[in-house]
Amino acid sequence: MAASPNRMDPTAGAADARRVPRGRPARYSREELLGLIVAVFNQHGYEAASMADLAAATGLTKSAFYHHFTSKEELLSMAVDRALTALSDALDRTMQAADLPPVDRLEQAVRSTAQTLIDELPYVTLLLRIRGNTEVERAALTRRRAIDDRLAALVRAAADAGQIRPDIEPRLVSRLLFGMINSIHEWYRPGSRTNSRQSIVDGAVGLALDGLRPRTG
Repeated sequence: MAASPNRMDPTAGAADARRVPRGRPARYSREELLGLIVAVFNQHGYEAASMADLAAATGLTKSAFYHHFTSKEELLSMAVDRALTALSDALDRTMQAADLPPVDRLEQAVRSTAQTLIDELPYVTLLLRIRGNTEVERAALTRRRAIDDRLAALVRAAADAGQIRPDIEPRLVSRLLFGMINSIHEWYRPGSRTNSRQSIVDGAVGLALDGLRPRTG
């Protein structure tokens, strides 16, 4: 039976088969290959990783690898697009809850953003490490700023409604919130017994919203 067109066979041919570590599945989906590639980018750095490194990580020969992916830039674009789309979708769900008070929408935004970072950890980690050295990176940073603007709008709406402290500028609040959430990628390890996904998300929401509530007395 012919291989499915959206799955790639890194063991095609004797030369390729010798490159595939024992126990590796015979076929990877495009998504699975991208996951392997992102791991290399995160381990070695995007600029330092060569196409040969990426091909070796997937078990494909360089020629087979180039058949499926044209360049590192294409791979970076695919990876950061996944992260940015997930983060944007998380805010979309918050924005659609128009019946909620602004502070509740803000809480939902913090919660969903933290959840997304954990669920898409390798991809968001890569996104947070880019510096704007290429056209792909600059486009990604522009999209990141747009997400930051949307969160700032939620903060501003909650401040205008008197539901959070008015003495901190909304854009500063959004940057501090994202800074706290983004730092998760530096220390969180999936499967941790001491820091579960739920405890991290609840902790981020608690710290953020408790610190933003109006002062009394």
